[in-house]
Amino acid sequence: MSLDLYRNGSIYSAADPFATAMLVDNGTVAWIGSESAAGALLDSRMTEIDLQGALVTPAFVDSHVHLGELGATLAGLDLSAAKSATEILELVAAAAASGAGIIHGFGWDETTFGDRTLPTGEQLENAAPGREIYLSRVDVHSALISPALAGRLGLVPGEEFSGALIHGQSHANLRTSVFTYDASVNAANRDRALAHLASTGHGTVVEMAAEHISGRADLEALLARSEDQEAANPKVYAYWGQVVSAEDEARELLASFASRAVVGLGGDLNVDGSIGSRTALLRGDYNDAPGNRGISYLSVEQISAHVAACSLAKIQASFHVIGDAGLDTVLEGFAKAAETVGIAAVQAGRHRLEHVEMVDDAARTKMLNFSVTASMQPQFDALWGGPEGLYEQRLGAERASGMNAIGRFLSAGVPVTIGSDAPVTNTSPWATVKACLELNDPAARISAKAAFMAHTRSGFRALGESNPLAGQLVTGAEATFAVWQASELAIQTPDVRVSSWSTDARAGTPMLPVLDDELPTCLRTVRAGRTLFDTLNVS
Repeated sequence: MSLDLYRNGSIYSAADPFATAMLVDNGTVAWIGSESAAGALLDSRMTEIDLQGALVTPAFVDSHVHLGELGATLAGLDLSAAKSATEILELVAAAAASGAGIIHGFGWDETTFGDRTLPTGEQLENAAPGREIYLSRVDVHSALISPALAGRLGLVPGEEFSGALIHGQSHANLRTSVFTYDASVNAANRDRALAHLASTGHGTVVEMAAEHISGRADLEALLARSEDQEAANPKVYAYWGQVVSAEDEARELLASFASRAVVGLGGDLNVDGSIGSRTALLRGDYNDAPGNRGISYLSVEQISAHVAACSLAKIQASFHVIGDAGLDTVLEGFAKAAETVGIAAVQAGRHRLEHVEMVDDAARTKMLNFSVTASMQPQFDALWGGPEGLYEQRLGAERASGMNAIGRFLSAGVPVTIGSDAPVTNTSPWATVKACLELNDPAARISAKAAFMAHTRSGFRALGESNPLAGQLVTGAEATFAVWQASELAIQTPDVRVSSWSTDARAGTPMLPVLDDELPTCLRTVRAGRTLFDTLNVS
């Protein structure tokens, strides 16, 4: 039996907002209290851990990740700092000189270039003669590919392929071929991603899987790895993005997975694409591409049949949707499903929508009526919102102004859970919380406490977790937590004029790190009493 007494720090717990110590008994929180009480409690059975002023919080839940791609990105060619086509080509040439095989690059964003001209197929060939090259845009909905890769796959220039840039359904089809690694590479990517998430304070992650992302075999291997009793990694839940049309089909598909960690059918079941790649489905033209309104991957009828089937089977459904017209399509599908199986069955399904960035008040009301959860990524707004940002370039100032309105969802009663969409954004949970405090729409901002809850407890609620203590540090809860080095703690709320800080102890509210330029550093991550990551200096 293991008894660990953490003391001389700050414990983020609603049960005791002033707690400085916590006792973990064989993977369960056994006690939370004050430093003086901890001294009286300590005995020879316990391992004493001096926090040296560090903060202990529930571990984060990343509600939307792609582990295989994250692992590949961490090991691949990072293009996020490239500011021109020339810089991309220089990085490709350097990669070609240092190794063999396909060159995988990730993260370029032409909206940050002074000259937004992209490399041509010929230029890619010159940078790495004869090599297959796949360079994903930051939103992973389009990519630059080399003539060698296009030739192997039989691709010819057309509406969705310029000869270098590929998007839409052609890109989705391409990804299946590009990311078909052998089992050893897949395993290395998964392990790399899980270790990275553990090092950033995550105890639980939600994998969005589909055949066009990493395939079923990869998902089943991932879940087997997560459930291995000897594996020290975050707990993995998963959604499988495959459309169904009947109740029996939904039940049989979910039951075909050996792991109960597959909790729903959807996730990256794409209704549309992304704003950056101009494939999100819009009501009006893209501001910088007249005549283009994006792409629709699913019809109202397909959405309706999927929601109805999942509702009858009592299985959670989910869709990737970003554009306003894409959301119109989804909500029309929900309405038709409710006509077929009844509104109560749809509401009981606890269905969810991923990203759901362009939403007006009428759409929020419909989402509330259908009891839909919004699964969102606040760092999208931090990266691409604001004056002259990507959203404004693609959509114009008026349409861009009300995006990623997390606070408006919560005010309307729509539940929100948040994550990273890694590898699209980084896996820094405190950067995500900070983004919620600083959303470009002042009316959409939420407090650090609300953002923290959306990134912890609400993640479990969105999964349908029945344990009411999940995501909390209270007596009797699973000991899943992270230890943080933070310079200062405070109660933080958004303000339309200036950030408002309060450290008044009389508030009785647990305090969170001050999120200025230096974000907290993870020192230890623990899941159910098992240490996943550790740099805590314990003498």
